[in-house]
Amino acid sequence: MSTPDTPPTPDPAAAPAGPAPQPAAAPARGVGATVAWVALLLAAASLAAGVALWQRLSKTEEEMARRGTDTLAEAAAARTLAAQADAQAKDLQARLGVAEIRLSEVTLQRSQLEELMLSVSRSRDDSLVQDIESAIRLAIQQSQLTGSTQPLISALQGAEQRIERAAQPRLNPVQRAIARDIERIRAASLVDVPTLAASLDGTVRQLDELPLRNGLPTVTTTPVPEAASAPDSPAATVAATGAAAGGTNAPADEAGTAPAEVEASAWEQAWSRFNAWRSSTAARWWAQFRQGTADLVRVSRIDQPEAALLSPEQSYFLRENLKLQLLNARLGLLARQFDTARADVQTARTLVERYFDPAAPSTRLVLQTLTQLQQDLRQESLPRPDDTLAALTVAAGGR
Repeated sequence: MSTPDTPPTPDPAAAPAGPAPQPAAAPARGVGATVAWVALLLAAASLAAGVALWQRLSKTEEEMARRGTDTLAEAAAARTLAAQADAQAKDLQARLGVAEIRLSEVTLQRSQLEELMLSVSRSRDDSLVQDIESAIRLAIQQSQLTGSTQPLISALQGAEQRIERAAQPRLNPVQRAIARDIERIRAASLVDVPTLAASLDGTVRQLDELPLRNGLPTVTTTPVPEAASAPDSPAATVAATGAAAGGTNAPADEAGTAPAEVEASAWEQAWSRFNAWRSSTAARWWAQFRQGTADLVRVSRIDQPEAALLSPEQSYFLRENLKLQLLNARLGLLARQFDTARADVQTARTLVERYFDPAAPSTRLVLQTLTQLQQDLRQESLPRPDDTLAALTVAAGGR
């Protein structure tokens, strides 16, 4: 017989465990919904901020494009105004040039008119004195510009001839003063500018041919004559001896005498030729060896290391700098700045002495030329015809 199943008795400790998870599910769903709404709100806010930022950037780009267009328009207008101003400036410059030409013409005409009025108002002697004084003062200016006394001497000689033709007793003191000034000016020592300029040009042309201190010496190779071509070589001597012996022994062979002597002489000739060939070959090889090894070792004294360590590229620039130095001296000579020209020549002479071979004839010639140029570039003060001017002033005031 089966007994009915009795329901289990609930455990008081396990009874509250079943319904416990049901109350915790509702708060979790509420928190997740809140987080979702917050994320949605943040996304919406980010989207709105992005849209606002994009609109702002669009407005900024439009503003920059507008301003760039305005700037280009203003630049084009500025270029147009600048072109117009340039054209106006050129026009004004041309007009100013024409005005200056006309003003110079008017000034020249006015000066000519004043000279004509003065010449009409003056007497013949006064005109002669004034003309001589003007010519002498103009010659003084020309002498100062050219650095030569020839214009001044020519003007004084012309004034002396005019006074002689005038034959006026009151102009005799002027004639004597002119003679004294001519003697004093001729006795003055001045710089001969054209000669010195030509000397500088010649020195510049010679710089490319100057040997440097660190340059290799020139080795002259003498060809070694062959033993057969040398008239005094041992082979030629043996050959001549053999020919003479053969010519001497020919009658003996024809007569049938001394065959042993002929064989001995032939052996001696062969041995002599071998010795001559060996000695000539050894001598030729030794000469070729000496010529080939002559440039491998070079012993020289170095007093200035910077000159010995000069590279080929630096030697090129050294020559070019020397040329520029001498050309600066030439410009100073033509500009009558003799102190500057003498300093440039001294610098060039120092460089030549330092970096170029002083034993070479071309270097010695250049050094002599530079030394002479330094001595010649000493300009004295240009003499002035003060006695003549004083005598002309006395003659003009004594009318």
